[in-house]
Formats: sequence, structure tokens, C-alpha cells
Amino acid sequence: MEITVEIAKMKKLIITVAQTGGLHGKDINPALPEQPKEIAQSAYDCYNAGASVCHIHARDRQGHTTGDLEIYKEILTEIKAKSPIITQVGNGIGAVPRPDGSRTAASLDERMPLTVIEPKPDMLTINMGTFEFDYIDTFENPMWWNEDFCKRCNERDIAIECECYDISHIFNALELVKRGVLHTPVHFSLVLGVTGGMPFTPKLLATMVDTIPEGSSWQVITLSKHQLPSTVMAMCQGANIRTGLEDNIYYSKGELAKSNAQLVERMVRIAREIGREVATVEEAAEMMGVKRE
Repeated sequence: MEITVEIAKMKKLIITVAQTGGLHGKDINPALPEQPKEIAQSAYDCYNAGASVCHIHARDRQGHTTGDLEIYKEILTEIKAKSPIITQVGNGIGAVPRPDGSRTAASLDERMPLTVIEPKPDMLTINMGTFEFDYIDTFENPMWWNEDFCKRCNERDIAIECECYDISHIFNALELVKRGVLHTPVHFSLVLGVTGGMPFTPKLLATMVDTIPEGSSWQVITLSKHQLPSTVMAMCQGANIRTGLEDNIYYSKGELAKSNAQLVERMVRIAREIGREVATVEEAAEMMGVKRE
């Protein structure tokens, strides 16, 4: 009973859906939306299911990860025409195909133009430290570049969410606060389970949460089998959550998820079971300082 009372006092739950990602494609799960109309329809379905934020990556006509601003424009235009869900573009872009047939992390020069996307997204994410992503490729996020990225977001009133793959990344975010380019309250995504970053354990998650300054908001992002238990843990601690086919292609062991909306529906159901109210788009925008056009 005491737990129920405490949960009832928590802020409303913001559910983000990461629909596509920048790595795997329909060959892994055919339900993963890749083209603009598919992504917009998925966002609409997830909005109706209870999500208030959609996290966006773009694919070209062949389904390959891309930083093409025209494709982002098409995605954002399609989403905004169908639903009021908050649009959040991921600044990592993903693994981009190269002329020699390889796929490497999008470069800093390829990623910075995301700050001038039209129509303007409601939010952009920023990755708070350089590390070896999956021990395959260096994911570059130097402090000088992140500072410039934040300044450009501020000029356009684009809200920022900080993705942290390690405890040191939290302190990098706080340094940007000191420099006056990252505004408080800071919205953290604690990303655990990516090889090269921090693995997921309840103890490590608790350690990262203890490091976040008071007044901040946070959500946990984990992959595959860790997603459901970690998001439920976060939900019970008053945090926000993220679900979607970018992070987990399965609904249960050996069962592919049928859609992003199916994953959102499960999170809404669990939230209601434990007494967490789900935030509307309008409430989420206010809570995250999103300035909508």
C-alpha cells in the first residue's frame, strides 16, 4: 500500500517510442518502419496507444541509414500532419553505408546539419561522450562539438535530451550546464547495455541515477532482453521510459514484436497496473520544456 501511495505522488509518465533506429532493418523485423509514410503511421499509432514522444532516425529508399535532410523533412512533415506527438531527432544518425561497401558511424560533419532541419523538430538528442560503439567503430562526441551543437539548438529553441552511455557522460552534461549552453532542468537518457558503454545491472543503473543532479528528469534505454525489466524498474522510480523497435525487436523471447504500438501498449498497461498516470503530449511538452510551433 505504501508503494502505491508513493507511485501515485510521482509525476506523470512520459513514454518515448524509438521506432526505427540507425542500425538494423526489416531483415531483422519486417515491422520496423523505414520510409516516411511508414514512420508517420507508426508515430500516429503510438500516439493513440499512449506515447507522447517519437524518436526519429531516417532511411533512404533502399532502407539504408541516412543523414539526408530532405528525407528528414519528409518524415517530420508526414508525422506533424498526422498527429501532435513530440518529434525528437536522434543526433547520432547511425551506421551510414560508404562507397566501399562498409558501414561506419556518421561523421561530425554529417551530423551537425541536423540542427537546421526544416520543419523544426521539437527536440534533438545529444550524445555526451566519445566511446567505441560495439567495439567496432568510434562514436565521436567531443566536448567542443557538443557545445556548438547545443548553441545551435538554443538559437532555434529546440529542446535537448542528453544520452549518457557512461557515468562520465553525466558529468560532461553538467560541464555544458556550467558553460551556459545546456539549460536546466537537464533531461537524461541513461543508455545501458551497448557494448563499449556501461552494461545493464540494477546496481549500475542506481549508481547513474544517484549521479544525476536533483531536479533533472531521466529515462533508461536498454536493449533486447533488458528492456522490459529496466523500463519497469525506471517506471517504479518515477522516471520516464523509452520503448520501440530501435531498442528491442522482440515482444517476448523468440516472438517478434508486431509493431511499435504493441510495445507502447504494453508500457501503458503496466503503468496503469502500478498506478503511474501517463502524460499527454501537452503535459510532456511542458515537463520537458518543449516550445512548440
